[in-house]
Amino acid sequence: MTQSPSTEPAAPARRYRAFAIRAGLGVAVVAVLLWRYDARPIFRVLGRERPAYFAAVVLLYVAGQAMCAYRWQLLAALLKVRGRYREFLAYTFVGMFTNLFVPGLIGGDAARSVYLGRRHDRIGEAIASVVADRGAGLIGLFWLAAFAAIFLNFTSIPSSVIAPTIAVGAIALAGFLAAPLLARLIHLMPRPIRRAGGIVAPYLHHPAALIPAIGLSVVLQITLAIGQYVLAAGLGLTAPLALFILCVPIANVFASLPLTLNGLGIRETAYLVLFGMAGMRKEDAIALGLLWFAATMVGGLTGGIAFVTTPAPTAAGKDK
Repeated sequence: MTQSPSTEPAAPARRYRAFAIRAGLGVAVVAVLLWRYDARPIFRVLGRERPAYFAAVVLLYVAGQAMCAYRWQLLAALLKVRGRYREFLAYTFVGMFTNLFVPGLIGGDAARSVYLGRRHDRIGEAIASVVADRGAGLIGLFWLAAFAAIFLNFTSIPSSVIAPTIAVGAIALAGFLAAPLLARLIHLMPRPIRRAGGIVAPYLHHPAALIPAIGLSVVLQITLAIGQYVLAAGLGLTAPLALFILCVPIANVFASLPLTLNGLGIRETAYLVLFGMAGMRKEDAIALGLLWFAATMVGGLTGGIAFVTTPAPTAAGKDK
């Protein structure tokens, strides 16, 4: 029986509606910030950024994506999906570029899954590796943010921010340690959860094998903090690197919530609060967040080279 034409586009329509809502919400938050704190000084601050510093941060961001490709390669190898690093690098950049135009991170993740799965004729394992890659990235972020909140809080950031950050890190650690138990309970869970859990069950049974990938995630987050330290230096701001290693991961925890497009607006608000407590002027904090968003967008555009030059694999690992 064929599907009614009226129902076929329903799911894509919902995804694009969600994308539009998230993008609109992010723009609205930024607009409120610009209105509340006067856009003119913020634009003047943005104009101070030295192009060489901004270019260096874009390169640093791209290098971080190359690190992500290696992390994904390690995770895929655990499921016996082995390929050359350049293959994972190309597919990572295809996904990065896709994220600029397809609703949400699911666009880039889906692209990576399809490219790797068709290349090796292992769609299920490819999806699992991408899900594990995303999970390892979040665990590394949560752990680093909690560590920084406990040991690097030399500023007056209140407990209302520090406590939830530590709690998220603790929950992530507890979930990591309980992974083998969760894997054994998958068959008792409701069907939707059972199906989702079955995808990543091989990783849940052996969480220790994820440690190298999580370690790379921590290094990546520190690299992102360094990138924003460089952006601040390009603006002529003077602040210790330790402040960025504290504030950036905490801000990224909030920005990782699927509320706006790539955390737009959420990150700027978090910077306004966190860096503001350390004595940074409001316009500087907002400009820093906007500059980072711009750097990630420019960095994402470099994935267009891979998108154009990488053949789309068909079934059984044959390229078109």
